[in-house]
Amino acid sequence: MSAPVAIVRSVAQLRAQVGGWRDAKLSVALVPTMGALHDGHLSLVRRGLELADRCVASVFVNPTQFGPNEDFARYPRQEEKDAAALSSAGCHVLFAPTVPEMYPDGFATTVSVSGVSDGMCGAVRPGHFAGVATVVTKLLLQCLPDVALFGEKDYQQLAVIRRFARDLDIPVRIEGVPTLREDDGLAMSSRNAYMTPEQRAIAPWLIRALTGVADGLRAGAKASDLCPMAASGLLKAGFDSVDYIEVRDAASLAPAELLDRPLRILAAARLGNTRLIDNIGVEP
Repeated sequence: MSAPVAIVRSVAQLRAQVGGWRDAKLSVALVPTMGALHDGHLSLVRRGLELADRCVASVFVNPTQFGPNEDFARYPRQEEKDAAALSSAGCHVLFAPTVPEMYPDGFATTVSVSGVSDGMCGAVRPGHFAGVATVVTKLLLQCLPDVALFGEKDYQQLAVIRRFARDLDIPVRIEGVPTLREDDGLAMSSRNAYMTPEQRAIAPWLIRALTGVADGLRAGAKASDLCPMAASGLLKAGFDSVDYIEVRDAASLAPAELLDRPLRILAAARLGNTRLIDNIGVEP
């Protein structure tokens, strides 16, 4: 049976713990999360423990990445369950700071990343990636791990994090971990719990739409023809709206039309009050 995860709530406590590991010549992995953990999150912890001797997972529902009409207030918070899940996965420390600990009085700094944050979720959720970049910058500097792990489900977010870590010379390896999926293909997400049974039955059409675009690209079709058809198919399947379906260069996230290099197909769509995102890669 795994030892219970240690819970720390201050930056000073976190640094003391990591400093002790450093003195013992142990390497450290960090898994930043907003809690409501599922097997996808735990796969990041398990991968972190393959790459490092010790693992820290943070649980912090970050207010600066939510828009005024988004779900900050109702985002699930379940620290006791999260701690038990992290313990079962072998995580060593849960860093669970308060909002004042992360954003003390007078906090006035924002990390903003251009280019990879443009379009898609960056257009639909103004300010979102600045909130993500700011809080993840803080977490990386608070912990200074050897490696930090992020799920590929949030692929644009992963690109933003890789960009600012490189640009700001933060000495941390950023590791993307493949998306974990339910048996019917739906990407695991904390927000899946919001859906009604009827909506949950419709949700797997999102990965089917992405797969259809990938098949079309492999057959030589253009993204500008495939993506509108995929969006229309989602609406017919029962989605309430489609924020975007786009084909982008897998590395730069520049728009792409034909399968002449590694690409990423990304989508966001809504079922009632639940916003689902997903993406898949496709190779020439």
